[in-house]
Amino acid sequence: MNRRFILILVLECANVPLLAQAPVVAHNEKAVLIRCDDLGMCHAVNTAAEQVLQSGIPVSVSVMFACPWYQEAVEILKQYPHASVGIHLTLNAEWKSYRWGPVSGKLAVPTLVDSVGYFFPSRAALFGNGPRLKEIEIELRAQIDRALKSGLRIDYLDYHMGAAVNTLDTRGLVESLAKEYGLAISRYFGEVDASGVYSAKPEAKLDTLLVKLANSPTGKISLLVFHIGLQTPEMDALVDLNAVGPRDMSKHREAELRALLSPAVRDALRRDSIRTITYKDLLESVGVAGMKRPDLKE
Repeated sequence: MNRRFILILVLECANVPLLAQAPVVAHNEKAVLIRCDDLGMCHAVNTAAEQVLQSGIPVSVSVMFACPWYQEAVEILKQYPHASVGIHLTLNAEWKSYRWGPVSGKLAVPTLVDSVGYFFPSRAALFGNGPRLKEIEIELRAQIDRALKSGLRIDYLDYHMGAAVNTLDTRGLVESLAKEYGLAISRYFGEVDASGVYSAKPEAKLDTLLVKLANSPTGKISLLVFHIGLQTPEMDALVDLNAVGPRDMSKHREAELRALLSPAVRDALRRDSIRTITYKDLLESVGVAGMKRPDLKE
């Protein structure tokens, strides 16, 4: 048993918050947390995620347990225990001609679904339908329970399209469920949002990512969220029903995958001594006691 583990046990037994330990990131250190979203959405996303997992990059991956391909994602992830797995809480289904509905069933949560039982494509459509908070709780619990029964170690929660934290009430619900189930929440560890890769043109994604890495602040965790996939006929056929979604979505997802796996990115991480961490690392260092609600504008 190493000294650090003994110290953590002593602190816990003495009811001393784990935040009393040394900070996760030193004041002169750079750290990035790579999170890949939407696993379970489709085969092309799962296959892309497997390439990232095979690379050995420390990564956190968020699974949509309401989607048809989640079981394949689970089987893949069981082969890569180094990954930190989260639940991508899902209350929207945004693709034309490819929709999904609630794990709990449409009869259990009628205010969360459209006339044929699918989730609404946008937050505006969902909350314009007057969803009942109790039904949101029923559905989010169903997704968490499905994830926990999958056999994977689940470390954290986050939220697809921001729907699960769209209001103060729903944010409070997510926080309450995280506490009940002993899970972390993405963005609750002081992460600095290093967004920009998603909105960049496919040919500019690598350069955008390299700039983000070069500008990573010291003493903080930079959160890099990726939406990866393979450009296949399946992905080419998907059209986002939200006007803000990028056109040629499959090209964007393939480009994000190639940028993340680029040797130039590995060189930048090594050259600038950037530490790559996961939510599993954060749980093992500061635990759920280290979480703090972020600025609600996020």
